[in-house]
Amino acid sequence: MLVETFPVGLLQCNCVVLGDPASGEAIVVDPGDEPARVQQVLREHGLRCRAILITHTHIDHVGAIAELKDATGAKLMLHRADVPLYDMLGVQASWLGGMLEAPERAAVDEHLEHGDRVKAGALEAETLHTPGHTPGSLCFHFAAAEPLLIAGDTLFAGSVGRTDLPGGDFEQELASIRDRLLTLDDRTRVIAGHGPETTIGRERRRNPFLQEL
Repeated sequence: MLVETFPVGLLQCNCVVLGDPASGEAIVVDPGDEPARVQQVLREHGLRCRAILITHTHIDHVGAIAELKDATGAKLMLHRADVPLYDMLGVQASWLGGMLEAPERAAVDEHLEHGDRVKAGALEAETLHTPGHTPGSLCFHFAAAEPLLIAGDTLFAGSVGRTDLPGGDFEQELASIRDRLLTLDDRTRVIAGHGPETTIGRERRRNPFLQEL
């Protein structure tokens, strides 16, 4: 499995391209901005994007969806509970004082639920519903020889996602992490929505927000 992560946009959201070299099929998670760059990464590896997965619909995670979807024909998939946030991108832009313009809203092709699996070639992502940062926050688990979790803004290296924006719930977020992330193997590599990578084991031992869980 090819995994390429790179920060995009003003708020440096981590966009993740996952590819199956054998089939040439790919999944893109959180194309938050810079659609040309995302497409360039796909071209460099000879990949065709089959699915666009969204961990949550805050404006910095969805900015390149429309252009990428138009260019690739990939299906856009997110959780139904985050549709209201996705429908108010203009309001979200106002929260940032005009630093970001509201992006075009692309049509959602499929609403993901906890336990759903998304496949592209030999890639298979298990959907974990982890509400708290937003009502429809999702993480995506790849149970490969070297397990991988794409955590969005639910879990960070040394921290957890903010819950002071509309729809946020701190206690719910901690419950999501306890029940759905800390059950994973300590070896699991974690790519967060922003910042550096970590592992489940490292966060279990060192993350100050998780010591009481």
